[in-house]
Amino acid sequence: MTRTYMAKPGEVQRQWHLVDAKDRVLGRLASRMATILEGKHRPTYTPHVDTGDFIVVVNAAKVRVTGKKLDQMLYRHIADRPGSFRTTPLRNVLAKRPDRVIREAVRRMLPKTNLGRRMLRKLKIYAGPEHPHAAQSPQPLEFSRT
Repeated sequence: MTRTYMAKPGEVQRQWHLVDAKDRVLGRLASRMATILEGKHRPTYTPHVDTGDFIVVVNAAKVRVTGKKLDQMLYRHIADRPGSFRTTPLRNVLAKRPDRVIREAVRRMLPKTNLGRRMLRKLKIYAGPEHPHAAQSPQPLEFSRT
């Protein structure tokens, strides 16, 4: 009888990956990062255990979008007050908070559970080329150019 391997939280060996978002398409970048944060790229993937790796994203302000998304894609926000519904186009959010654009894209691709929120904490995003995670020696993450 064969047994299915289930990873234990203490056994997971996490790696650090470095992603340069310059001239990368937002959606394709976010889907690849969501896969790595979940740990689905590993043979030891276990649905109820966080088996993913850490990701450091640099040059988030230079991410690319296709089509007319800069003006047509809207970010919505509602505070707990009447009349507080706000919409902001992607162009404005990208200019003010470029890290928020990538974080939201990845967050929406992760599970909507406590485990998904824990996975999102392993994503570190910086607008420019510098980051404070040199001590972890993140390895560059390769993407296919399709």
